[in-house]
Amino acid sequence: MIRFGTDGWRAVIADTFTFANLRMISQAVADSVKKNHVGSEPPQVVIGYDTRFLSDRFAAETARVLAGNGIIAWLTRTDAPTPAISYNVKEIGADAGVVITASHNPPRYNGFKLKASYGGSATAEECARVEEALVDMERDARGPNIMEFQKAVDQGLIRRFDPAWSYYQHLATLVDLDKISEGELNIVSDAMWGAGRGAFTSILSRTRCHVTEIRGALNPGFGGIHPEPILKNLNELVAAVQRNQADVGLATDGDADRIGAVDARGNFIDPHHVMALALRHLVERKGQTGEVVKTVSTTLMIDSICRKHNLTLHETPVGFNHIGDLMMHKDILIGGEESGGISIKGHIPEGDGIIMGLLLLEIMATEGAPLHEIVADLQAEHGPAHYSRLDVHLTAQKPKKQIVRALQDSAPATLNGEQVVRVDTMDGIKFYMSDNSWLLIRPSGTEPVLRTYAEARTPEAVKALLEAGDAMGQRVTGH
Repeated sequence: MIRFGTDGWRAVIADTFTFANLRMISQAVADSVKKNHVGSEPPQVVIGYDTRFLSDRFAAETARVLAGNGIIAWLTRTDAPTPAISYNVKEIGADAGVVITASHNPPRYNGFKLKASYGGSATAEECARVEEALVDMERDARGPNIMEFQKAVDQGLIRRFDPAWSYYQHLATLVDLDKISEGELNIVSDAMWGAGRGAFTSILSRTRCHVTEIRGALNPGFGGIHPEPILKNLNELVAAVQRNQADVGLATDGDADRIGAVDARGNFIDPHHVMALALRHLVERKGQTGEVVKTVSTTLMIDSICRKHNLTLHETPVGFNHIGDLMMHKDILIGGEESGGISIKGHIPEGDGIIMGLLLLEIMATEGAPLHEIVADLQAEHGPAHYSRLDVHLTAQKPKKQIVRALQDSAPATLNGEQVVRVDTMDGIKFYMSDNSWLLIRPSGTEPVLRTYAEARTPEAVKALLEAGDAMGQRVTGH
């Protein structure tokens, strides 16, 4: 049975992610869209895809099924960033969106992200309706309705389009491209072989910045790496920044909804710092207001900035869908998570690596200082804060609740010599220590992985916490 995880459905290509299963889930989406559509005009769904193996074919097949059900399918002409697709769902006024992508997951995976009419991830209720439609199809032994591709094009049911320019124009209303141009920054953009390729070069083409793009060719195998913008995957970006004597390197993941950065010295600037820098900039330099939302795995520097400026802070489980829900119902200034999905007021309720890369450039141009100095200033005021994450792949994953319960039952009184003052089980299990350090252990919602996160005042303390967390995880999972 196909089940939606943290952000849609992901599976291994040719194992569970097959054309047959894709057609079934596309039919379930069609059933759900038609059932909930309001108005006399035909329903509309926007469809995009990333650079993975067969993503374009999977997207075209999804369009054929939707067309077979009388739904207008807006199909992108080429691979495109997930946030660009999400923005166009809202811009076009479509009922829903589909993105064929497995985001940052390994190349053998593909996925089916479902987007709602507001330009963000579908709610749990909307995903449940699609799953219910799948159950109904199985019960009734009913297969998908499929229309021949060219026939659907001729009838106007499949419409090819370019999502980039309307999305780029929207981004230009959220960041100050003139200020970025004044900075005359030397930038290396790293698409990590993903759908963010060409974005920074196109957006900044009329500025006085110089952009060099790496890993921007079509490479469905992602050069043998995971397209996740974390330090171990960014050796080529570090080398390119140093080779080009660049001011900054910007990396986006496989579908460009996450951000990572490298400063001129080759230091990795993780999403914790990107989000904290963005929050401080929006409040102190741009005079903006609002509430803040972060996931349980995100830095306490955000808490510190919120305390300084009396901003209401919300904490959610991991997954941008939780952040997006708050962005739609509250006056959220910025929302983000440890993995690099971050968005700001005025934008779609969706993680967007491209807008956050541009905002980081605006920060650098505004401050007129190297990125490492800006980060050092942030650390001096709201740190020290050091962070790392350990991922352990599981051959057979126990139910998430069972793992959390076992960890809770064996919770230690101290970690790394510091007293555990609070234990939180919002998502996984999180231990807060008396010195403001923390350790989080949680099973992934998208793949068989046990993730251990830690933040502390020194790198040595982070390492000690991760080792303790790894030992605890091994005891309860048997790995």
